[in-house]
Amino acid sequence: MRRLLTSITLGLVCGLLNVVSVQGADREHQQMMADIRMLQEQNSRLHLMLGALDETLQALMGRLDTRFDSQSDESRRALADQKLLMDSVSGGVRVVREKVDETNVRVSSLTQEVEALRLAIPKTPTPLTRLLVDPETGLPTGAAALSSPGAEAPPVAPGVSPQRMYNTAWSDYTTGQWELSIQGFEAYLSAFPGSEQADDAQFYIGENLYADGQFRAAADAYEQVVLAYADGDVVAEALYKRGLALSRLDEPELARQAFELVVKNHPDNNMANLAQQQLDRAGPPQ
Repeated sequence: MRRLLTSITLGLVCGLLNVVSVQGADREHQQMMADIRMLQEQNSRLHLMLGALDETLQALMGRLDTRFDSQSDESRRALADQKLLMDSVSGGVRVVREKVDETNVRVSSLTQEVEALRLAIPKTPTPLTRLLVDPETGLPTGAAALSSPGAEAPPVAPGVSPQRMYNTAWSDYTTGQWELSIQGFEAYLSAFPGSEQADDAQFYIGENLYADGQFRAAADAYEQVVLAYADGDVVAEALYKRGLALSRLDEPELARQAFELVVKNHPDNNMANLAQQQLDRAGPPQ
């Protein structure tokens, strides 16, 4: 009997426990479903918010694009205007520069003419009725050039520019008119001893004399280039040509000295190679 009561009691307890367990599971399930619905609602609200934000962002991007396009057009127009202005200014500067260059040329020409007037006015008029100086070039006429080589160079005609005198004397040299060329270069040196081409004029006096076979006078003229225009750009060539002139005069030792000066003092000049060839050809000094 006692066993039966015990069994019944245990059964009732188990039944109650099952009922309690089922009810607890239902409540937990209900709570989970409520949480899921809440999350779904929150997710829906977030989607709505994201959609609204996306629309707002798209509207802002559209406005920015419109403003950027407008500003780009304005910037391009501003840059185009600036380029036109710069081109206009550059054209004006180019015109001004051309005018300045033209003015400089005119001023230089006038300066030479004034210098010629100042330095080349004859001190006393010549009593001869026949002109000794060509009024166009400022150089001796044919009658004056036929005078003795040692005679003093005739005066330079007033107003003749240095460059014109030099060019005329150079032209005489290139056409083989040695005496006329010498007279012209001597007149140039007399009127413009400090000009930039004075050393060239003295050098071509030597060239005329050398071409005319006057080797002694040519050697002296080349030496004058070295002594009077030591900083000129034809010193090396003058020394070399002096050596050649002395060689033609059968003075090998003096010629050797001239060639050695070229090699020693002007090693980077083209004349140094030619001078060394002359030394090699001559052999060792006697």
